[in-house]
Amino acid sequence: MDIKMPIKVFGTYEVTVREGDSEKKETCQKLSMSKLAPAESSSDDPQESQAPTHLIVYYSFGCKRMVQGKLKENEEKKVVFEAQGKEYEFSTT
Repeated sequence: MDIKMPIKVFGTYEVTVREGDSEKKETCQKLSMSKLAPAESSSDDPQESQAPTHLIVYYSFGCKRMVQGKLKENEEKKVVFEAQGKEYEFSTT
């Protein structure tokens, strides 16, 4: 599945990271999202549904961040991934 939100090389985006009841918002640049190769395990495996689908790379406060997450929402204005017990929401500013 392709990402519906347009991603520009020199664009600025807002990333909201949610974990439990806490929420942190930051501005990020150089956002890229690439689809990971599907796992080679059996589709009956319950872990398969939790397997990451995308590699997300972005820069926040000058630091490079890399996250492997499972695509949860895919809209033109925002994309949401679930990774390591956190929810990452990327949206246009």
